[in-house]
Amino acid sequence: MNWDDAAAESAERLVGPAADREDQAVEAALRPRDLGEFIGQERVRQQLDLVLRAARARGGTADHVLLSGAPGLGKTTLSMIIAAEMGVPIRITSGPAIQHAGDLAAILSSLTEGEVLFLDELHRMSRPAEEMLYMAMEDFRVDVVVGKGPGATAIPLELPPFTLVGATTRAGLLPPPLRDRFGFTGHMEFYAPAELERVIHRSAGLLDVTIDTAGAAEIAGRSRGTPRIANRLLRRVRDYAQVRADGVVTREVAAKALEVYEVDGRGLDRLDRAVLQALLKLFGGGPVGLSTLAVAVGEERETVEEVAEPFLVREGLLARTPRGRVATPAAWAHLGLVPPQGTAGAGTSGDGSGQSGLFDS
Repeated sequence: MNWDDAAAESAERLVGPAADREDQAVEAALRPRDLGEFIGQERVRQQLDLVLRAARARGGTADHVLLSGAPGLGKTTLSMIIAAEMGVPIRITSGPAIQHAGDLAAILSSLTEGEVLFLDELHRMSRPAEEMLYMAMEDFRVDVVVGKGPGATAIPLELPPFTLVGATTRAGLLPPPLRDRFGFTGHMEFYAPAELERVIHRSAGLLDVTIDTAGAAEIAGRSRGTPRIANRLLRRVRDYAQVRADGVVTREVAAKALEVYEVDGRGLDRLDRAVLQALLKLFGGGPVGLSTLAVAVGEERETVEEVAEPFLVREGLLARTPRGRVATPAAWAHLGLVPPQGTAGAGTSGDGSGQSGLFDS
């Protein structure tokens, strides 16, 4: 299973960060229209506001923008806000859709002056297209090669000034020459519960859902710091409230609804808990290799590594060590289990070396 398969697996989970078709349709309706409506990401929002205000004052095109961060934090939304703030159209595509330099040349040559080109999953663009993008971003021109072999001719094609907004979940995979051509780089952080509560209240108003403060807090606490997940959980809680309650989302209703959908109070779902239970009950808290752990939960290695592990590590429930995966004391406490005596502590290799989980096994 590759990254695409893992992402597809994630899209099927209620707390997965990937967006399915239903999410995309709802997000379009809930999406903020300008920076004033955008909730959270205060540092990026303020910096981006300065960039756009200055560009408008000069009457020019905004600098190229690179947005990095986990899925579901608002990168696509910000790209649309950039276009709206500049009063220009937006063209949306993705790295995997551009397999050849000719694909990129066709898109670039059809842009109008000042238009925003949003390129999602920038790190997955093909190398020939990436090299063409260097010249397009810097000099606003591309060389289109016509013919093959000794008779091939490079025809320079001038492009109107445009703004590229690149989005990536893996900024480390971008080559330095590409990163250096962006005038502004913003890293999207996970949301605090209070910010997610504001997102939920705003979305509830747009979806005509009656929700109280405690109900919004309950959903926010299980949303893994991600607005997309918060909106998805809100829709599922709304369904439960309409069918099994009086339509009002309270803390009790939200808790019962998310219990039905197997999302616990910390945001873990069935797969997350299965990984922890296997690690604790079958292997005594570890260390255990990733492949062995994947077999124990009946999943592919990539699914455990790409879908379940990032959140478990971020929550401090699991640690990666040179000898394998190790459960932390917080993991034992979360599942209500007592660690056996002599269990290795979090962040150690189990052999007393005290090495952090920088390596995989």
